[in-house]
Amino acid sequence: MKTIDNLVRENIKRLKPYSSAREEFGGNDFVMLDANENPFGNELNRYPDPLQVRLKSLIAERKQVDWENIFLGNGSDEIIDLLVRAFCQPGTDNIVTIDPTFGMYQVMADLNQVSTRKSELDNNFQLDAEDLLSKCDENTKMIFLCSPNNPSGNVLKRLEILKILNKFPGIVVIDEAYLDFSDTSGYLDDIRYYPNLVVLQTLSKAWGLAGIRLGMAFAETEIIDVLNRMKCPYNVNRITQEIAIEKMRSEKKINQQIREIKKEREKLIVYLDSMDFVVRVYPSDANFVLVKVQNASDLYDYLKNSGFIVRDRSTLQNPNLLRITVGTPKQNRRLIKTLKNYES
Repeated sequence: MKTIDNLVRENIKRLKPYSSAREEFGGNDFVMLDANENPFGNELNRYPDPLQVRLKSLIAERKQVDWENIFLGNGSDEIIDLLVRAFCQPGTDNIVTIDPTFGMYQVMADLNQVSTRKSELDNNFQLDAEDLLSKCDENTKMIFLCSPNNPSGNVLKRLEILKILNKFPGIVVIDEAYLDFSDTSGYLDDIRYYPNLVVLQTLSKAWGLAGIRLGMAFAETEIIDVLNRMKCPYNVNRITQEIAIEKMRSEKKINQQIREIKKEREKLIVYLDSMDFVVRVYPSDANFVLVKVQNASDLYDYLKNSGFIVRDRSTLQNPNLLRITVGTPKQNRRLIKTLKNYES
């Protein structure tokens, strides 16, 4: 692969990041008169820790990585945007994704005038590494892979991903937003072997903290340093940091909720698979189920009128697909009852 320095855009190499005194003195017992804050304390009158040291230390302990290998963002969306801006020259470079997948990769590429190429997944929504690599050229700087994938819910085959990591000279981003609902181990341990690998995770899904917008990137320090150079100085606010710290100390409750969601997911799959209007229920390692039905538009409208909002993920290549998030046991029972009434 190319070195990270060779992959970074020239203007990003020359970028002088905003200098904050909090990075140097914020953790010490100083009277802070540098940032023009209101001096009367209310717990939120001071700017947050720009390096998020306490939170990163907790994450590092839980994930068994060094905190220097962690970057935190205002949701994974910010991290995806920074990665595209760091490595892709507008109007020249491109990214490659799988299809179907999470739409924000293309949104951020479009926002930054970077074109997107797509490798279509097979009928089981599995990746063909050789087909994906064939979409790459000398201007392909990044590959985005979502595993477990959204909207299909399945884990991509490790062998195919390793082929890409071993052959592609640019940045490979593996988005593991739904990994907590899977029995697979993911790619966090692989960042030590692949300096071009970035692993994304989040507190929005299994941890139930979508409202605080906290995304996590794990990579070798060269990539993390690039992201830190580019980010706004206080991109993760204090309330987000404090809530995340508190939540990460109650992991036992989170694990219990994950087990319940997985149990409810399997129940939902069984019920859906037994219904006449369901053509296929796809295997899921996420907290949702992708279902092929006879008429997705009609069923979507019926569910909407019955008080349920799901996502229509139909495309020309894959028509009549609905994605259904696993709810609480009570919500799932109501959903099944509603679907039975539709069937009758």
